[in-house]
Amino acid sequence: MSDETEQPAQITYDDFLKVDIRVGTVTQAEPYPEARKPAIKLWIDFGPEIGVKKTSAQITVHYTPEGLVGRQVAAVVNFPPRQIGKFMSEVLTLGFLDEQGAVVLVHPGIDVPNGGRLH
Repeated sequence: MSDETEQPAQITYDDFLKVDIRVGTVTQAEPYPEARKPAIKLWIDFGPEIGVKKTSAQITVHYTPEGLVGRQVAAVVNFPPRQIGKFMSEVLTLGFLDEQGAVVLVHPGIDVPNGGRLH
């Protein structure tokens, strides 16, 4: 059986709460041509409690830097920072893969306050 059809391990609600998923608004976005795979650098405002965090995401198939500014996205905000080339990524922006394997960002259908936690 392949990994895609195997049932995931069950977790408790307390396990779920350990992953801090928040919504934020992209305030700045720019190409990241130095990345090994095509990517975009993002600066995301998660509100006054968390502030602006930066990340890079391999989302160039469906998105342009200009089209991302002002868009709300979901991200994991409590992973340790990770060096991506010369760029320090502070959060993990979340998405699903489309049929061709390109990332489609997770976002609320209606604007919500920055910093709101996924429930």
